[in-house]
Amino acid sequence: MPPVAALEDVRVVFATRAVLDGVTLGIERGQRIGVVGRNGDGKSTLLRVLAGLHEPDSGRVLRGADTRVVMLGQSDALPGRTVRDATVGHRPAHEWAADARVRAVLTGLLGGVQAEGYAEGLDTLLDGLSGGERRRVALAAALVDPGDVLLLDEPTNHLDLEAVTWLAGFLTGPAAPPALAVVTHDRWFLDAVATQTWEVAGGQVFRHEGGYAAWVLARAERERREAVAEERRRNLVRKELAWLRRGPPARTSKPQFRIDAANALIADVPEPRDTVALRRLATARLGRRVVDVHDATVAVGEPPRVLLGRLEFQLGPGDRIGLLGPNGVGKTSLVRVLLGQLAPVDGEVVLGQTVVPALLPQRIEPEDPQDRVLPSIQRVRREVEVGGRTVTAGQLLEEFGFRGERAMTRLGDLSGGELRRLHLLRLLMGGPNLLVLDEPTNDLDVETLTVIEDVLDTWPGTLVVISHDRYFLERTCDQLYALLGDGRLRHLPRGVEEYLALRAAHGSTPARSGPAPRAAADPTVPGAGPTAAASTASGGAAWGAGAGPTASGGAAGPTAAGGAGGPTAAGGAGGPTAAGGAGGPTASGGAASGVTRGLTGAAAHAARKEVARIEARLARIDAEQEGLHATMAEAHTDHERLLELSERDAALVDERGALEERWLELAEALEG
Repeated sequence: MPPVAALEDVRVVFATRAVLDGVTLGIERGQRIGVVGRNGDGKSTLLRVLAGLHEPDSGRVLRGADTRVVMLGQSDALPGRTVRDATVGHRPAHEWAADARVRAVLTGLLGGVQAEGYAEGLDTLLDGLSGGERRRVALAAALVDPGDVLLLDEPTNHLDLEAVTWLAGFLTGPAAPPALAVVTHDRWFLDAVATQTWEVAGGQVFRHEGGYAAWVLARAERERREAVAEERRRNLVRKELAWLRRGPPARTSKPQFRIDAANALIADVPEPRDTVALRRLATARLGRRVVDVHDATVAVGEPPRVLLGRLEFQLGPGDRIGLLGPNGVGKTSLVRVLLGQLAPVDGEVVLGQTVVPALLPQRIEPEDPQDRVLPSIQRVRREVEVGGRTVTAGQLLEEFGFRGERAMTRLGDLSGGELRRLHLLRLLMGGPNLLVLDEPTNDLDVETLTVIEDVLDTWPGTLVVISHDRYFLERTCDQLYALLGDGRLRHLPRGVEEYLALRAAHGSTPARSGPAPRAAADPTVPGAGPTAAASTASGGAAWGAGAGPTASGGAAGPTAAGGAGGPTAAGGAGGPTAAGGAGGPTASGGAASGVTRGLTGAAAHAARKEVARIEARLARIDAEQEGLHATMAEAHTDHERLLELSERDAALVDERGALEERWLELAEALEG
């Protein structure tokens, strides 16, 4: 099938760097392509060239005469003054309302056919919209009329989890665009949507069948082959250089073709591929208390809009929690309260004396666009301790991907992902022990996210994450909590799936602009329970430093009061027991339970990570034994070889036994 849009030998150069170098590819009808790669490697440029918005320095862009390409960029530029102008334009109401595609898009993204999720419906002015609201409108405009090829650049930015789930279903359903290419860092979304993945790296585009999982496997195989080729090349280099360095009498008679071959091998040494190597920095000591919230009511705006009522919450050392909720319900306000940046209208918030907090905000703007990368880092700290050795700011910048000239780049010239990466580095250099990440996946590439996740696996501090990226949340957090706009904080023992079910039960209309009603308890919500004793709902989960979860007035464990779910409880649902103890997650007026019944916090996280490593190693042992047995069958006449293989097989059997025993120990510890 001929492509509907194609590039032929396209080259695009910015300054002295070719972001696309001789790229030839095409999009066929019916394809859904996910585009991944490092920040600054040319993903957005690739889409802009395909859309005809950027002229290549050389090569051709091929499109049919009647082919129409629609692109949604990251800027959310919207035509007209109102939501109606941007989405359905001046089409008569009876015409667009009869279009099933238009109805589906408006309902899925804007809360209804008349955009009921917005304060004035379709007549809401664009100027007053938040970033998330503008993103929904821009996305709706693109999906209503997707043309022949739809190009989406980071469409999930600023979308909540439900909107991302809806978007994935729409793009793979019967109303899907004829052809699709999407730049995204959301790995769940990539796996759900893409039938093919394009990886932009080093000026080239590598194509792989399937979504994120298939791309990871294909990239690992490609890198393995490259490593083998590199080792062979190095062996040839050593051989040729050794030959060139023979005695002076031989040097004058060397054939020129051998000299040329050696020089070609040396000249062909590629630059090492940029890899972001985030290191765990020295972490300040955490005491037993991190953040205690007592009977706090959080409200914003005039007149005050209550976001959380009579909240009891304790955040302890090693806790790793993720916050979910639709846009505008107060997730960012809650973390500002936890950090002491926003005072509650009632109640108190107490931070531990040893707490060193750090916040990665949603929006990052350079303080001085004329400032340079290296000096801006050196003003924070010139040297840090990494892995027992002293590393300079310049060396650390190189490991964060700012190599060579990039270390002296103006901050105003950095991409959004580079600014976020630089800001995260500045935070970590301060040695925080309470790290709050507000939508950390925005603008970051998949490779950076993967390394950040690996760093957080072994980071011993307390972590709070606000994100709509379900892959990142499930990868980094032990406990998930939700704000649904009713003034309470709910624990989600079943994770993201429970959140989606709660949102479906409540109705997943986007939050309206303007004041919201005061919070009230909702006894119909599973695990919610009645309020403690106030006109506003109390909700939350308390984390202490002792035995197990407790709850009063909400969902709790077996011996909790006011809950239901355990042998002696009444009225809720929950997990482990304890009454008034300090330790695991506890709640007053909300839902609480422990995910693990034995180990908790950082210890449980480390145990689960070890279990995963053991399971991965057991899978590799299975594969190796299968290969060994096949080789043993072929070598049945070679007794020495057979003995060698048998010894290796016996060693694997012993290793398997030890690993399985350790796996059982960890499983019992986690189960309690």
